Amino acid sequence: MFLFSALRSLLLSVALLQSVALLAQTSLAPPAPIALRLGVAPHTSARVILEMYQPLRVYLEKSLDRPVEVSTAPDFTEFARRMLHQDYDIAITTGHQARLAQTDAAYVPLITYGADFRAVALVADDSPVKRAKDLHGKPVLGLSPTSLVTLWGQHWLKNNGIHSPLRYVSASDSVARIVLSGEAIAGFTSLANYQSLPRDLQTKMRFLVISEPLAGRVYMLNQRQLALKSKIEAALTDFAASPAGQAYFAKYKLDGYRSLRAHELEAMDPYAAEVRQSLQ
Repeated sequence: MFLFSALRSLLLSVALLQSVALLAQTSLAPPAPIALRLGVAPHTSARVILEMYQPLRVYLEKSLDRPVEVSTAPDFTEFARRMLHQDYDIAITTGHQARLAQTDAAYVPLITYGADFRAVALVADDSPVKRAKDLHGKPVLGLSPTSLVTLWGQHWLKNNGIHSPLRYVSASDSVARIVLSGEAIAGFTSLANYQSLPRDLQTKMRFLVISEPLAGRVYMLNQRQLALKSKIEAALTDFAASPAGQAYFAKYKLDGYRSLRAHELEAMDPYAAEVRQSLQ
């Protein structure tokens, strides 16, 4: 009986020592790296955004040796709100929101795309609309009250003395489909988003107007990640030269990356001010 009790005590002691050793190993192990949060403005559906940025996500994960998560928001206004709330480590958004992130939340600009960013007003190819005045009093679509294409479109309508009820939808492909259905006479979107539409939709649409070049999607780095700035810039440069990057740029007609021009974001101040006002 005594021998059995001693043996049981010995086994319990061994088990306890093993547990202590396991806990010690666990406590000494380095913590898992925190995921880098990549936020993309909702210029199209969440499904398309996740698919579009998958090659970049994978490349950044390998280059930075840490997880990377891609997310978006229900609309541009909510994206701006989350961005200013510091929810993203890297925010990819059009120039006016990039400028707002810079001035109001201390984000640092990294890079933008080589292709010109332009807003367009789309109408059905068989539409009787030929000029701005033909829109007067008829419903027009925008992506959200704080998207750059919508703000540009509102300015264009105002400058032409046009008063049209404006409706908002969540994705550029919805703009095309609703215009073609006859529920709206025209819709504002970006040239890049038009070019990403299925070919059968593109052929049924035409441009009523195309904007001058505007500051397009800009990569903005959260100030808390400034220590990673050189690594992230190097990773983006390497991605652009990789087969995956080349395929990505060709598919979405982005013409690679380029540095921001002098005062390019400052030119977005009037549009950034409108976003700021909308958030108050």
